[in-house]
Amino acid sequence: MDSIPVIDTHQHLWDLDLFQLPWLDLPGMDVLRNSFRMADYREATRNCPITKSVYMEVNVHPGLQRQEAQYVLALCEAGDNPMSGAVIGGCPGESSFAGYLEEFAGNPFVKGVRTILHDPDRPRGMCLTPQFKENIRLLGELGLSFDLCMRPAEIQDAVELVDVCPETRFIIDHCGNMSVQPDQQQDRAAWETGMQQMAQREHVFCKISGIIATATRGAWQPADLKQNIDFCLDTFGEDRVFFGGDWPVCTLTADFESWYQALRWIVQDRGEAFQRKLFHDNAAAFYQLNS
Repeated sequence: MDSIPVIDTHQHLWDLDLFQLPWLDLPGMDVLRNSFRMADYREATRNCPITKSVYMEVNVHPGLQRQEAQYVLALCEAGDNPMSGAVIGGCPGESSFAGYLEEFAGNPFVKGVRTILHDPDRPRGMCLTPQFKENIRLLGELGLSFDLCMRPAEIQDAVELVDVCPETRFIIDHCGNMSVQPDQQQDRAAWETGMQQMAQREHVFCKISGIIATATRGAWQPADLKQNIDFCLDTFGEDRVFFGGDWPVCTLTADFESWYQALRWIVQDRGEAFQRKLFHDNAAAFYQLNS
């Protein structure tokens, strides 16, 4: 299946000379406390058939979200790199969100918005305030999507948000952030229920990404990831899943190529048509990428 082109729907970049990422101060982030620029990404993916990528916001200091968006949109416009779209950062819980969006909503490279919901300072239910719901409905009116990156036990909470925003498309990042560690399974039942409820909503998609970061560095096998990934693929079906590299966050446990090859191994028996949808076709359609 080496002939299958790949769209990476979760490409991070950050330049610490330009941006502050407060979460890098959390424990265990040592390997990420460097700048990761486009040249580094291209080197990391040199052995993978990446044809296009979609930038994913990196949770910069809120005061720098506008500058972050401008930075990556310039990369999209340059045309000398694979970045072909961007999911920009934003604060839908704030009344200023609509005004913030005005600058970017007409840009064809802006595909959606994300705000992290699982940080320690983000309380459960943050996405269910009236202001948050109003602003996520606005995204749908503008043809933009919203990425849900949240705690695994809280995914079913977002069903309420999804149901009041029927015109907005949602993506559950990182297979719903369910850990593969055997001693971290206390939230599995809630995660499975939440993912099943979300899959019943046709405007919700699942990104097969990020899960590698929960594996054990230097001691993981592709089989460690298979249960969670198979559950997501079977639950959402072949038309509502797509691949995301989550580089450089994936390097907490593995390089990009190892993660990509692990997923290739996991889906090897699903057939070429399924794999083409997962690695390329679904993303091309969802993000309207001509590839």
